[in-house]
Amino acid sequence: MRQRDRYLFIRILEACNADCFMCEYALSRDAFRFSLADFAGLLPEAREAGVRYVRFTGGEPLMHPGVVELVRAGAAEGMRMSLITNGALLPRMAGRLAEAGLAQVVVSVDGASAATHDVYRRSPGMFDSALRGLVAAAGLGVLPRVNTVVGPHNYTETPRLQRVLTDAGVRQWELSALKLDRPIAYPDPGHVRAVCDPVYDADPEALLVPLGKRFYGDTPEEQEDYFLRSRTPRASAPLCHVVDDVIYVDGKYGRAYACSCLPHRDDDHGPGGAALREGGALRLDTPDFAAHAGFFRERGPELCGGCSTTAAGYSDDVARLGTAAPWSY
Repeated sequence: MRQRDRYLFIRILEACNADCFMCEYALSRDAFRFSLADFAGLLPEAREAGVRYVRFTGGEPLMHPGVVELVRAGAAEGMRMSLITNGALLPRMAGRLAEAGLAQVVVSVDGASAATHDVYRRSPGMFDSALRGLVAAAGLGVLPRVNTVVGPHNYTETPRLQRVLTDAGVRQWELSALKLDRPIAYPDPGHVRAVCDPVYDADPEALLVPLGKRFYGDTPEEQEDYFLRSRTPRASAPLCHVVDDVIYVDGKYGRAYACSCLPHRDDDHGPGGAALREGGALRLDTPDFAAHAGFFRERGPELCGGCSTTAAGYSDDVARLGTAAPWSY
């Protein structure tokens, strides 16, 4: 019997209404939508696989015309439902999502004010909508979380953003390192540590403290890897435990992955996920998926160069404690 509940991530669309410079789905008008019928077919498989947490990703999930009913369907089956959004549509939709059973909302916020965030996301009005949506959701009993993509352009914003999010009642915060198809250079790594170490070392009774590892690494070895080779901190050797607890579904391409950092990875470093359908039926824990997960369980700490701070921290918590806090991924 499983000791830990699993997380199911589902990319329900690729379309997006934001123009974020770091994202391959910026202003996408892709027509794919994950259907309510497919979700209904997947839910029995998810329960059998030990899934308790479900998070919808995109693109922008709130552009999906059936997102409220998708949340309702998952909640009716006992799933703890979550979604990640840029927040533009959240103020007008928070009430319906909460009524449908949304348990957590994750909003992307990259700057401490509209003057910076809206520039980074190239989307005027996004910061104000995101903050209003977070406050509205929290008032309706939905756990409010923020994910921040951090790089040379905005790391100096993190102390001020920490105060803004604390004052807004945000309960969880991930600082995720910027990932691009080229090396990312910081002129002064010492300045990054001087600015950001106090953010991580803050008193959690007074300020919101980020989840997981530091985006630039917790150890001297991790920090050297990050600042010299742009390789984000990863699960500590010998094993990655995330792949035991995560299933990421990309409905458009019909693939399932053992970590949310692995989708579309189909290269010389390892298997690119597993087919989502067998004989036309949706399947999660197939032998191919088990082989894919087993590869990254053993080789992830050596090979993965795009791990997230929460994934790395989650794996290390499980290795150390045998468990991890709810919603810590």
